[in-house]
Amino acid sequence: MPIDPVELSRELIAFNTINPPGNELACITHLEKILASAGLETSIHSFAPDRANLIARIGGANGKAPLCFTGHVDTVPLGNAPWSVDPFGAEIVDGKMHGRGASDMKCAVAAFVAAIGNMTEQLRDTSGAVLVITAGEEIGCEGAFHLARGGQLGRAGAIVVAEPTSNVPLVGHKGALWLKLTLKGVTAHGSMPHLGVNAAYKAARALLVLEKFQFNVAPHPSLGAPTLNVGTIHGGLNVNSVPDRTEIGIDIRSIPELDHARIQEHLRAELGDDITLEPTVDVGAVWTDPSATWFKDVYAVVRDVTGEDHGNEPKTAPYFTDASALTPAFGNPPTIILGPGEAAKAHQTDEYCSVQRIREATDIYAKLAAKWSSGN
Repeated sequence: MPIDPVELSRELIAFNTINPPGNELACITHLEKILASAGLETSIHSFAPDRANLIARIGGANGKAPLCFTGHVDTVPLGNAPWSVDPFGAEIVDGKMHGRGASDMKCAVAAFVAAIGNMTEQLRDTSGAVLVITAGEEIGCEGAFHLARGGQLGRAGAIVVAEPTSNVPLVGHKGALWLKLTLKGVTAHGSMPHLGVNAAYKAARALLVLEKFQFNVAPHPSLGAPTLNVGTIHGGLNVNSVPDRTEIGIDIRSIPELDHARIQEHLRAELGDDITLEPTVDVGAVWTDPSATWFKDVYAVVRDVTGEDHGNEPKTAPYFTDASALTPAFGNPPTIILGPGEAAKAHQTDEYCSVQRIREATDIYAKLAAKWSSGN
């Protein structure tokens, strides 16, 4: 029986995979059963209790590397604002499927699972496809890096990352380097501050340096300039004590020309020796030259399915994806970001994905797989 991408979307949204803690295993197991029943070779790769990735393969017969489709099943928390719908109910209202993870990115996973699962006989004796479905993407691509380090991925000749793009092909994204900057002092009674060393004052001086920090690199022609933002500041335990520790959370978005280790060296040189810097997220930028031959096929298929032509002005994503781990692990094949969700609705209250976009994406993925496997 054919896999219906809309019904499968509803099934996936019903799984609570909020990260943290994730608990993606039940959702991954559900997908594994569907793909195995459709005729794909499947393997589950655990990396923590109740957390696992799924790899599913079909084809691989003619020596050409398969086309990879990838997506994650973990989601962000619900947020503080009340939802007007059940966040796990997958209710369809006015052609929009609502629920946590609908846009980012369970509907996209359902779309490529349906696309490939419904064409296994067509793909069996070809280069075929590999599906990489991950856990732990929302907090630094944890699951994808586990696969990359474990050498379990095999080959891929090109990658489709099904993150939310409203079915518009995107050719890359910035990297992310999140740092915890720690400054230490010496505590003392608040009435005798001269007996202590105030870590908050150290943090204030560091903030002035961070505000004026320059990367000293030209902007990327499509990704733009790198950025630095201070997102959090934590220091002190009570008002009548000198704080002996302050932590600053730094969010850097990088471009391909910037090495993350060099950025940290530069920051240490600017901030001085009296600090510690600890990366909490470290994922590189992803970029494929838009003139890549395969991208012409992608633009043509999207135009055929949606009637929209996006090939004249290549676009990029503002967020990072599992491609930061998977693209280098596969040997840096051409990588496109293309999914039915809407980026503006990701992580939002009453998140939704257009049902029409789900069906469009399923058609796009099937056509891309057929074109890739046929060599035409």
